[in-house]
Amino acid sequence: MINHYPLWKNIVIGLIILVACLYSAPNLYPEDPAVQISHSSGELIADSESTVLKALDDKKLAYKAYSMEDNKLLVRFPNTETQLEASDVIKSALDDQYVVALNLAPATPGWLRAINAAPMNLGLDLRGGVHFLMEVDMQAAVNKAYDRFEGEFRSALREDKVFYQDVAHNGNTITVNFRDAETRDQGLEVLKDVYRNQLDFDENQSGNSYSLTAKLSETAEQEIRQFALQQNITTLRNRVNELGVAEAVVQREGNDRIVVQLPGVQDTARAKEILGATATLEFRLVDEQGDPQQAKTTGRAPIGAQLYSERNGSPILLKRQVMLTGDYITDAASGIDTDSGGPAVFITLDGKGASIFSKVSGENVQKLMAVVFIENKPVTTEQNGKKIRKTITNEEVINVARIQERLGKRFQITGLDSTREARDLALLLRAGALAAPVEIIEERTVGPSLGQQNIDQGKSSVILGFILVMIFMAIYYRVFGLVANVALLANVVLIFAVMSLIPGATLTLPGIAGIVLTIGMAVDANVLIYERIREELNNGNTPQASIQAGYSKALSSIADGNITTLIAALVLFGFGTGPI
Repeated sequence: MINHYPLWKNIVIGLIILVACLYSAPNLYPEDPAVQISHSSGELIADSESTVLKALDDKKLAYKAYSMEDNKLLVRFPNTETQLEASDVIKSALDDQYVVALNLAPATPGWLRAINAAPMNLGLDLRGGVHFLMEVDMQAAVNKAYDRFEGEFRSALREDKVFYQDVAHNGNTITVNFRDAETRDQGLEVLKDVYRNQLDFDENQSGNSYSLTAKLSETAEQEIRQFALQQNITTLRNRVNELGVAEAVVQREGNDRIVVQLPGVQDTARAKEILGATATLEFRLVDEQGDPQQAKTTGRAPIGAQLYSERNGSPILLKRQVMLTGDYITDAASGIDTDSGGPAVFITLDGKGASIFSKVSGENVQKLMAVVFIENKPVTTEQNGKKIRKTITNEEVINVARIQERLGKRFQITGLDSTREARDLALLLRAGALAAPVEIIEERTVGPSLGQQNIDQGKSSVILGFILVMIFMAIYYRVFGLVANVALLANVVLIFAVMSLIPGATLTLPGIAGIVLTIGMAVDANVLIYERIREELNNGNTPQASIQAGYSKALSSIADGNITTLIAALVLFGFGTGPI
């Protein structure tokens, strides 16, 4: 009885293996190429299902099944060729309010779905799609903070009745000029009280000119950069959700880059257009006293005003003071203006934004207000053989209207060129503005057929590696080798079960290579134990005593090997990127 194993341990092991078999089983069912149809409003129109099916029948495109899931119509097809052709047909049959996305739908039976068993998420290299590596313009995020501080300085000094000559943002500093040293000291006291932990202030004097210069502290600048990266990741995730892409990956890489992987997406132009755009709105009062034509001719706007252009090319002067920005927008939906019949975007503000907008609009009833559409587009140009990245900002007035009454939490903007533009603007505003412009510096497209080829080759490598290891163990260790093979099979089942259970875990081609390597290394513990048992038998010990000694003496080596492997795995998980 020296090597008798307790019954309760056998029962626990058996239960664990049974659960692992259940949760790894969905991976045995191949996924169906599918087309996912959703509506920009969040709910499908009643006759959309019949429209889609009729379009497919007219083109004689065979589909396996269709179903409604979470207000989305999912149509399954027998192969990827039919899926791609059907996607084009469906897009032609539906209007621009619908989002048509390629997808791979799991064919897991209902009884497995009932216990939340689902197959592993497959990476881009296995299921096809597009991969973007995006770089965040961190300097633009810092400049944006300085622009915000510039406006806040004016407001803070004005509220405390500290008279200043001017406030200017130049590079990475903000300069405030005063008439005398006493006023400068008052201004320093006011600003330091508000921005003590964000800005470093210096007092300067040149002749009769007294000034303060403010610069972001190193800690504050780092926080702005980190916030810009994290905010962009959140915004990009929201935009991916709006695109209707299933199982997308949006994750940080390094200090200023973001990886975006869109499985199943083949329309890279549309994806780039939505992901890379930086669009927001500003609401400003019109300077009705100035002459915009004269400002355009001379190139100089009156003090406190800024020259813009309307969509028809006409110049217009707007107040520099911004009434409200798009940062306070919580929801935006495209639609049709009932008065003009043109496209419109219906805006909803958060509580703070509604309070601000209500106050400033109430103070300016019967005055003209303009809506400025701001879009930043990153471009790469070549100068002297070197690629230079820069951001082009396009600002235009899309709407001018007279404030008839105090505006509140909900309102609409018009003046858009098309329903497509209204829908895209609503999408960008709803998903949130990027904290800083991003540029796509790397783009890869993996076709679905290549992804299937990778899957087939990966399966073959796992099966071949598994069979070879089993043959070696059975020949070299005989009965003990068969026991090791059973444990090896349980190990593989556990790997697939854990990968299927972990939210966000994705199997990629390097992951398959890791599984093949694991199969070869998983019998390492068995080899250590069996060799130790052989040594004990050669020393003349009884079989029972040799088995006991083999397990006990090999334990330290097994624990050492697994602990060091776990440490390396945690380090790679925390700091590794890409294939690692």
